[in-house]
Amino acid sequence: MIEFNRAPHVGTEETYIEQAIEGGKLCGDGPFTKKCSAWMKEHFQSGEVLLTTSCTHALEMSAFLCDIHPGDEVIMPSYTFVSTANAFVLQGAKIVFVDIRPDTMNIDETKIEAAVTEKTRAIVPVHYAGVACEMDTILGIAKKYGLKVVEDAAQGVNAWYKGRALGTIGDFGCYSFHETKNYTMGEGGALLFQEESYLERAEILREKGTNRSKFFRGQIDKYTWMDYGSSYLPGELNAAYLYGQLLACDKINKKRLELWYRYYQGLSDLKEAGWIELPTVPEYAVHNAHMFYIKARDLEQRTRLISWLKEHGVMSVFHYIPLHSAPAGRRFGRFCGEDVYTTKESERLLRLPMFYNLREEDVDKVIRTVHEFPDFR
Repeated sequence: MIEFNRAPHVGTEETYIEQAIEGGKLCGDGPFTKKCSAWMKEHFQSGEVLLTTSCTHALEMSAFLCDIHPGDEVIMPSYTFVSTANAFVLQGAKIVFVDIRPDTMNIDETKIEAAVTEKTRAIVPVHYAGVACEMDTILGIAKKYGLKVVEDAAQGVNAWYKGRALGTIGDFGCYSFHETKNYTMGEGGALLFQEESYLERAEILREKGTNRSKFFRGQIDKYTWMDYGSSYLPGELNAAYLYGQLLACDKINKKRLELWYRYYQGLSDLKEAGWIELPTVPEYAVHNAHMFYIKARDLEQRTRLISWLKEHGVMSVFHYIPLHSAPAGRRFGRFCGEDVYTTKESERLLRLPMFYNLREEDVDKVIRTVHEFPDFR
């Protein structure tokens, strides 16, 4: 059976984990946490980078830092993971969902302005599959109405928009280092922001509401409870594993792109014949091969294709159920405008195996198995 996903492993991670153990500091904000943050600041040209226990927690921190209050509204796509919405719902916000673009599966930037009201406080673009949203338009709307922009770049680490790293373009950017992502620490994430004025409050939030970070830098002689907060610090063993992955960033990226284009070329004939649709990457975007998906004709055909692949030793999955159709989505949000593409496109999309240690011969088997699907003959 060809697995759908396996956490990336390049072979150097154990060395850094051993160094962390020998160093004797395994709790948060140790040497490897700092090394990971410094690497990302330099590589992605970001102002500040704070490693977190998950992208979920990075999003929650961004909601705090955006000063979201009960009754505020936050605009985002419905086609996303629950954490994107939960982070703002926890602050009492009402989620306003807008439709997606069928080409990229990203938020339709042309639908956002119609969703803005006097209660709107933030826009949350989600860079699906590591392909950038149309950020210039989104930033223009945010500037016009005085809104914050929080990039959900969970899938967008080492992907780019017009030469800028995803996660560094809005007011806040949120990364994921879950085991399903291009670079992993098992569970983990990062919060990025460009304005230094956010740093002190962000550190207090991350350190259980205390000014402990200042204490460890020797800026104060004792630390105390300053504000609300939680424990958003990952442990050093996780950070050590991630550091090994970040140092191999180019190697991982190169391999994933090779697999992505192998899929694309191998399935292009089915696209040309009109049997399936393949991913679209706009000219303004440089993607990171986070996933490879195809689109079947409809939900029924996708269901048959998933079963066919499984019967022939290939694991494939569909992705998000649109949030606005879920019980919590109906309770905490509303859809603005018409759902032209969100539900329809989500029911067609099927993700194929994609991970760093996937072999080329396995990709070739997946391609052959898709070609042999009876509907495509």
